[in-house]
This record gives sequence, C-alpha cells and structure tokens, in this order.
Amino acid sequence: MKKLVFAALFSAVTVSAHAQDPLVLRYGVDPTFAPYESVDAQGNLVGIDIEFGNEICKRLQAKCQWVKINFDGAIPALNARKIDGILSGMSITAKRKKQVLFTTPLYTSGSRMMVPKGVTLETTPESLQGKTIGIVQGSTQAAYANKHWQGKGMKLVSYQNDDRAKQDLALGRIDGTLQNAAAAHFFFNTPDGAKFHLTGTPVVDPEVFGYGSSLGLRLGDTELKAKIDGAIASMKQDGTYKAILDRYAQYGLTPVKE
Repeated sequence: MKKLVFAALFSAVTVSAHAQDPLVLRYGVDPTFAPYESVDAQGNLVGIDIEFGNEICKRLQAKCQWVKINFDGAIPALNARKIDGILSGMSITAKRKKQVLFTTPLYTSGSRMMVPKGVTLETTPESLQGKTIGIVQGSTQAAYANKHWQGKGMKLVSYQNDDRAKQDLALGRIDGTLQNAAAAHFFFNTPDGAKFHLTGTPVVDPEVFGYGSSLGLRLGDTELKAKIDGAIASMKQDGTYKAILDRYAQYGLTPVKE
C-alpha cells in the first residue's frame, strides 16, 4: 500500500515539475543576412530578428534557442521539427502561406540590384541581356528573378547564402546580385561593401514579395501564433517595437502598414 502511495506521489510531483518547465522557442536563422541576423566579432548573434526574437521570448517567459541554418533549408527544417519558427527576414507570400503559418508582420524592405561602384544596371530584361546575376536560393529575390528574368537572355546563378553571392560579385564572377535593400545598406558600411552600390529601379511584385516579413511557424501551431501575436501587440503598445525598429531605420526597414 505504501509503495502505491509513494508511486502516486512521485508521479504527481513529476507531472507538476514538467508542467512548470519553461517554454522553449527554437528560432531558425541564417546568420549571413545582416542587419536581420549576423555574428559579431565576439561570436554573438546580432540583428533586428535577434532583438525581436529575444523580446518575444522575454514576454512569453520562454527560453530562446537560436539554430543556424541556410535560408533555403529553413522551411524543411521547420517541417522536420528541427526548429519551432523561422525568424530570418522571411517575407509573407501566398506561396509560403501554403507551408508556413505567419505571425503579425514585423517590418518590410525593398529589393534592388547590387553592383560594383561605377557600374549602372537597370532591373529590366533588356538591361540584363548577356549578364550573369546572382540570387540566393529560397529568397523572394530568387523567386522574382526566376519569374521575370528566366530565359530572357541573362544567366541566373543560385547561391546557398548571401555571403557566397557577394564573394562572387567581388571576384567578378557575376555582374550583379539582386539584393534585399536593407541587407545591402548594412553591407556598404563594412570594408568589403565599400566598393559596391545599389542601382536600377526597385523591383516590385506583390505576388512574389508579399506584404512584409514576420516569424514563420508550422501550419497548425495556432496556439503558439496567438501567444507570439500577443507579445508583438504588447511591444507595440509600450513602445518597445518602435524602439527596436528605429535602431534599423537607417537600413530602410520600416513598419508594415496595417
């Protein structure tokens, strides 16, 4: 009888302990994408997504875990349950909504062509005839290039991440790379980026670029979405959201119009 009572008490204590375990949020990030996320000289993850992610964890009394991934592997990693969310400058598009449950939009930014200084290049198929253009796999810039430029006289070269595209641009292996404008402006403030600039008209296609970027969750994780949306709402209410976004305004990151 005593053994049964002890077993029951032990079980109750165990269940109670597990019930008090903190929520853990595993964010998937591609740290080659400043000012969204990158690694500083001390080896720490920094950027607007890192700030937003940490603040969301703080408000949910959750523990943040940051998982480094290549951007093109973000959705597969999410669906394989290797991460709980994608917080890596991911734009909200109709195509991605079929695979990802998005939270409240956090910010938006445009896309333009990055080339060496002294070079001018428009973002039209006519201007790009005979050129080699770099794109990052899985990005909205790649989706735009494949939709509007594929088979129209230019060569499109795909890269696993943004750093590799920029390296080949510096080496002259490609003529330009279609870039998120915020990431490009951040890059220009570094020694490696001082030799480049943005050129041409910003590319526009709501079907491709969607309406802002946010945290992407698994389809069906509606309870987690509600919690995160609540945290974002409270950040907007007390001014924390604006304070974070203002620190990145110099890169052209702006709030999404509601």
